[in-house]
Amino acid sequence: MRLATIRTPQGTRAVRVDAGRAVETGHPDVGSLLATTGWREVAAAADGPDHDPAALDHAPVVPVPGKVFCIGLNYRNHILEMGRELPQYPTVFTKFADALIGASDDIVAPPESAAVDWEAELAVVIGGMVRRASEASAAAAIAGFAVLNDVTMRDWQYRTTEWTQGKTFEATTPLGPMLVTPDELPGGVRPALPLSCSVDGEIMQKADTSDLVFDPVALVRYLSTIVTLRPGDVIATGTPGGVGHARKPPRYLAGGSTLVTEIGGIGRLTNQVRGE
Repeated sequence: MRLATIRTPQGTRAVRVDAGRAVETGHPDVGSLLATTGWREVAAAADGPDHDPAALDHAPVVPVPGKVFCIGLNYRNHILEMGRELPQYPTVFTKFADALIGASDDIVAPPESAAVDWEAELAVVIGGMVRRASEASAAAAIAGFAVLNDVTMRDWQYRTTEWTQGKTFEATTPLGPMLVTPDELPGGVRPALPLSCSVDGEIMQKADTSDLVFDPVALVRYLSTIVTLRPGDVIATGTPGGVGHARKPPRYLAGGSTLVTEIGGIGRLTNQVRGE
């Protein structure tokens, strides 16, 4: 199943995206749908107003998640090629909902940063409340997956040893274009999907989500030990090599740049960068 939050003249709406139509489920957004008891059955049975899937205006797939967790240093090959040891525990930081934008919205580059960078990521969306999850309950709590780009102000990120200030500038993080349930993807709750990121048509990142050190199930187990995960919460699972900051010389996004983030089987984000 594929679910999206779209903008309409009447406000945002959750839709089930089929091959030839996008059907409203009766909920204002996917987060509200996931908070509904039996959301899978509700979404599957929905037969509300139709929209053309090719003409959807995508909002962030979950516009206001209660929590957005982000994971750093989580692609095995990238860590090893840098000569580092694989981490024993996930590196965790957070992001606020104000940072989120839709699949084709502009990324707003703040005038305070001269080092706006890209980070293509697989996002996990939670579909059930879970605390101290077992392997089985962690897998069951995963509603599906989306595409995210953790656009980062590197000069702010590295002002201190805590990263959050460089990670959550307003209107910088595209999330979408839709949520795809695990049964639709090779690997299920541990999807094996090609991930890529390009800037102005040039491929910058290319990896496979099966290369994650801490896979989605492991991350749900770990994070649910700290706090209860609830429907609509988002986990950004980390980015592979190829970011601009690590290049020699470093390369960053500028006004007018087009950032394309794609994960096979899920979808594509196409966002233009503009000054605030």
